[in-house]
Amino acid sequence: MSDALHIPIAPRRPVVTTTHNHERTDEYGWLRNLDDPMTVTHLEAENAFTEASLAHLATLREQLFGEFKDRIVETDLSVPVRRGPWWYYSRTQEGKNYPIHCRRPAGESDEVPPSDLESPDEQVIFDENIEAGDADFFTVGILSVSPDHAMLAVGIDTKGDERLELSFRTLDGTAGPTESISDVSYGFAWSGTSTHAFFTRVDEAWRPHQLWRHEIGTEPTTDVLVLEEPDARFNVSVGSSRDEAVIVVSISSSSTSEAAFLPAHEPLAQLTTIIPRVPGIENGLTHLTSRSGDAWWIRLTNADAIDFAVLVAPDDATAPTTWDVLVGHRDGVRIEDVDVFSRTIVLSERSNAETTLRAINLPDGPFDPQRVNLDESWIIGETEGPTTTWLGANPEHDPLRLRFGQTSMLMPSNVAEVDLADRSVTVLKRQEVLGGYDPAQLVTYRLDAPSHDGELIPISVVHAASLLVDRTDPSKGLHEPAPCLLYGYGSYEVSIDPTFSPFRLSLLERGAIFAIAHIRGGGEKGRRWYDQGHLGAKQNSFDDFLAAADHLVNQGLTSPVHLVARGGSAGGLLMGAVANQGPERFSGIVAEVPFVDALNTMLDPTLPLTVGEYEEWGNPTDDPVAYATIASWAPYENLRSTRADGSAFTYPPMLLTGGLNDTRVGFWEPAKHVARLRHLNPSNPVLLRMEMGVGHGGPSGRYDSWREEAFMLAWILECLGIAPSASPHEV
Repeated sequence: MSDALHIPIAPRRPVVTTTHNHERTDEYGWLRNLDDPMTVTHLEAENAFTEASLAHLATLREQLFGEFKDRIVETDLSVPVRRGPWWYYSRTQEGKNYPIHCRRPAGESDEVPPSDLESPDEQVIFDENIEAGDADFFTVGILSVSPDHAMLAVGIDTKGDERLELSFRTLDGTAGPTESISDVSYGFAWSGTSTHAFFTRVDEAWRPHQLWRHEIGTEPTTDVLVLEEPDARFNVSVGSSRDEAVIVVSISSSSTSEAAFLPAHEPLAQLTTIIPRVPGIENGLTHLTSRSGDAWWIRLTNADAIDFAVLVAPDDATAPTTWDVLVGHRDGVRIEDVDVFSRTIVLSERSNAETTLRAINLPDGPFDPQRVNLDESWIIGETEGPTTTWLGANPEHDPLRLRFGQTSMLMPSNVAEVDLADRSVTVLKRQEVLGGYDPAQLVTYRLDAPSHDGELIPISVVHAASLLVDRTDPSKGLHEPAPCLLYGYGSYEVSIDPTFSPFRLSLLERGAIFAIAHIRGGGEKGRRWYDQGHLGAKQNSFDDFLAAADHLVNQGLTSPVHLVARGGSAGGLLMGAVANQGPERFSGIVAEVPFVDALNTMLDPTLPLTVGEYEEWGNPTDDPVAYATIASWAPYENLRSTRADGSAFTYPPMLLTGGLNDTRVGFWEPAKHVARLRHLNPSNPVLLRMEMGVGHGGPSGRYDSWREEAFMLAWILECLGIAPSASPHEV
C-alpha cells in the first residue's frame, strides 16, 4: 500500500501557538480547514487505506451483519401508549431503515390494545422512510403531537449537524401550515391551546441560546423572541409539565441552573422566574396538580444535598420564598429524576452502579408534603446480576397504572406496568431475540477493582457460563483466561448502565467476555463519583480504567494479549489517554468519534460546546493550572515515540472513527490523532474510518448502523485473537 494513502498527501504549514509561555507546534492543525481541498482528499485516502487494510475481514463483516439480522425482529410494534383519546406507538418493517409512527382510537377502554400489525383503525401520522427518501442521513429530533391531537410538529436533521428544520402538519389529512423554521434545537413545547409552539434556536457555536414563540400558520419572520441567554456557558431548554398546566423553561450550565415558567394556556404571558440562578446549585422543576385540584411546584435540587433532594412549594401564582423537604438527601443515593402524577410521585434513583424506582403515594384529597410514604423499589420478576430499571412513557397525568422497563446484560428489555392500587406488575412486552437465545447459557455479575487510591471501581461482566469453573459461583474463576472487550466512558456524570444488546451476542457466543468499567467521572455511585473524575481530578478516570483492566487480568478472566478497550466521544478521550498511559495492557483500542484533541479544542471558544464545558474540563485559556492539567493528559498532546529510558514506545492496534458533520467532536480530532500517531510510530497499526455524510451519532438508518457495528466488531474480534473464520457454533 502506498504511503500516499495514509500520510499527509502534501506538506502544510504547522500551526504554532503559545499559551501561558508554553509553545506548541501542531503539525497537523491544517486538517481542521475543510475549505482546503487537500483535507477531503486526505480523509478519503485514509478511508481507502482502512478499507484496503481490512479487506480480509469483509466476509466476517457480512457474517456478523447476517447474525444481527437473524436475531432481531425486523417487523415489530412498540407497546402502545395512551394519551387522551388515542393510543400512540411506532412500528418497523423488514427492509425499511426507519420507524413508522402511528396511532389508534382509544375508546373507553384503558386496556393496552393487542400488538396487531395490521389494525384497520391505524392512522399513520409520520412515516420516516417516506420522509427520508434517498437521503444519506435522516433523523427526527422533534416529533410532538399538539394537546388537541390535531397537529404534529416535526424537527428533521438531514446532515447530522444537529440543526433541525421545524415544520407543522395536520393529522386529519387536510391542508396545513406551510411554514418552516431553521436552526432549531431539540427543545420544544406546545401551548395548552395548541395555537402556539415554543422552540429553542442555536447560535453559531451550536448552543441553544434562545427561546422563541411561534404562532401556527404564520410566517417565521413574525416569531417572538421570548428569552435570550448571553452567557455562553448556559443552554436554554423548554418543555411542558405532565399536567399540561405550565411550560417550564430551564437555563442551565454544567453546574448551575435556574427555572422559569409561563401558564400553558396563556402562550402570550411573560416568563416568571421560579428558581433564580445561584452559582453551583442545580435545579429541576415540574408541576403537580393533585386530584383535589390544588397545585404545587416540585423541585429537584442539590442545594445542601450533594446527591439531590426533592422540595415542594405551593403554586399560589407567586415565586416561592420557602421550600419544604419532601425527600431528603441520602449520601450515595443519587436522585436523578422526579416524575409527577396525580396519584404518585416517582423517583428515579441510582446507587452503586444500579438504578431503581421508588414511589410516593399521594392522597385522594389535597396534597400534604408531611404525609407521604416511600414504597419499596419495583422489580420485574426474577433478575440476575446488575440490572437497569427506568420509568417508561407515561404521558397521562392521572393514570391507574404506570409504565416502566427493566433489563440486564442477560435479560432482554421488558416493558411492564405497575398497578398503583396494589403494586402488581404486568409485563406487556419482552424484547424478542430470534434464533433460540437462552439466557441460562450466560452469566453476569459485578466485580470491584481497587484503583490507585484504594477506591473500588465497579465492573459489570457478562460471558458464557461455560467459561466458569463453577457455573453457580463466579468467584471461583474461569477455566482459563478468555478474550475480553472492556468498555468505558467516565465523563459528564453519565452512567453506562448494564443493559442487553443482541449485537453483543456475536461476541459472547464466540467465547469472549464483555465488561463495563464504571469509572469516576461518570455518575454510577452518586455525585461524589463524578466530582472525583473531572476538572483537576480527571486523571482518576484514566487510572480507574487501567485498574479495571489490571483487575480482569489479575483475577484470571483475561490477558493483555486478548484484551480490547472501547469507548466513544468522551469515552474516546478515555481511550486516547489510556493508550498513552498503559498501552501494554491492550491488544487493541477502539476510539469512536473521540475527543482526543482536548487541549486545542478547549483553547478555542468559537467551537461548539467549548465555553459550556469549562465546568467539565477547565478553562485553559484563562487558568494556567487548568492548562497544565489538561496538557498533562490530553491524548493528542501526549502521543510519543519513545519512553523516558529511550526505548521505543509501542501502541496496540487502534481504530478511530469520525463524522464529517460532527458538531460535538470535530472531524479533525481523530484525523489529526491518527496522522500524528502514525508519524511518531510508523510500525504501529492505526486506522481511521471517517463517515463523510454524518454527525456525532454515526449512520442514521438501522441497517446502516448494524453494518457499522459489524465493521467494528470484526476488527475487535481479530484483535481479540478470535479467528475471522470462527462462528458462534464453533466456540
